[in-house]
Amino acid sequence: MTTPLDPDVLLPSPVLARWTDRVDAAAGAECANLFAAAMRRTLARTLHPLDDGTVFVITGDIPAMWLRDAATQMRPYVRLLALDDDPRLGALTEVIGAVVRRQFAYVAHDPYANAFNAAPNGNCHEPRDLGDDPWLWERKYEIDSLCFPFQLAEQLAEATGTADHFDDAFHAAAVAAIDTLSVELDHEGSSSYRFVRPDTVAQDTLPRDGLGSPVAVTGMTWSGFRPSDDACTYGYLVPANLMAAHTLDGIAARLRGSDDGLAARAGELAAGLRDGVAQHGRVVHLRHGEIWAYEVDGLGSALLADDANMPSLLSLPLVAGIAADDPRYVRTRRFVLSGDNPYFYRGRVAAGPGSPHTPVDHVWPIALAVAGLTSPDPAESMRLLQLIAETTADTEYVHESFHVDDPTRYTREWFSWADSMFCELALHVCAP
Repeated sequence: MTTPLDPDVLLPSPVLARWTDRVDAAAGAECANLFAAAMRRTLARTLHPLDDGTVFVITGDIPAMWLRDAATQMRPYVRLLALDDDPRLGALTEVIGAVVRRQFAYVAHDPYANAFNAAPNGNCHEPRDLGDDPWLWERKYEIDSLCFPFQLAEQLAEATGTADHFDDAFHAAAVAAIDTLSVELDHEGSSSYRFVRPDTVAQDTLPRDGLGSPVAVTGMTWSGFRPSDDACTYGYLVPANLMAAHTLDGIAARLRGSDDGLAARAGELAAGLRDGVAQHGRVVHLRHGEIWAYEVDGLGSALLADDANMPSLLSLPLVAGIAADDPRYVRTRRFVLSGDNPYFYRGRVAAGPGSPHTPVDHVWPIALAVAGLTSPDPAESMRLLQLIAETTADTEYVHESFHVDDPTRYTREWFSWADSMFCELALHVCAP
């Protein structure tokens, strides 16, 4: 990797100061100070330009690039570009485009991998569960890894009008994503993907010699792992399928006129995923009515829950094009933010969704930010923004999770995705 980029070039101090002042006026000094620190930190410490002109993004305290995390780490900057037409932000636009191109290269290289190295150096999370590909940090197949890069590309184009990143690398990645999502419509019969991590906990490997738990063919596409990197209990992850359908719609629209055949495949696959979710991904809850399940297997089993990580049921308006006032979403949201969700925790300091990926009674600031970004109540969005700022344990870092009674008990010193979700919510709250 080459020398890290200069954050003062990407986000000039006068621009950052202008938006920090707006956050201060709307939400107070604590939120403003955290916003300024996090916006600058991600640019200063996670972005690494490569010799091919693309940009590699580390997650924070792990020196690898997760496709999901890298895209979400860029979300507040794309939102800023949509809100601020200052010509000094041109370099930021170019860098985000370079991140997108790096993501497209990784998707085309191995659409089943979730995390990559900056070079073929063989670094990895666990060498015993990988093959001999030195580019891969980890090969947990997660549907969202095939979605977030394309969504970031579209968001950048919408915010700036820039479309240079829709090049041959985009086309190659689109082919890889569509092919993989199509194969995984029949995981049992058509897929060669297996994942076995020896001598580990159940959530870090797949049963049946790496095949995963049994599933029927439903019209949905299979996922081995959740966006938390934990194994799926049932192979059809409903929010990821809805995210994939929305992503495929965007790919289809982008390809029309240049590759109508691939565009048609993307559109047909999107429609099939939605039909599968409609037939198999909805359940009737005694208190909440008809809602989306988190996971199903097509064999009659369903997991009624929601995990803190995106894509989640709570995040559907952000990642799947579902309206925040959609009646089924409103009912599902009410379930997610209640004690009926087994991963929802409430304590003296905070209440919100957590994850089996972290200890019991730990809520995730990412989920608090998602709740704020999808809330119809501006006062609720403000409350959640301030809650996140108040629960950093005076570190000026937004952590992965913290205990609902004691924010000094947290996980991960530096989790850049959480920083960025706070910043996105701050821009949402103070936007004119």
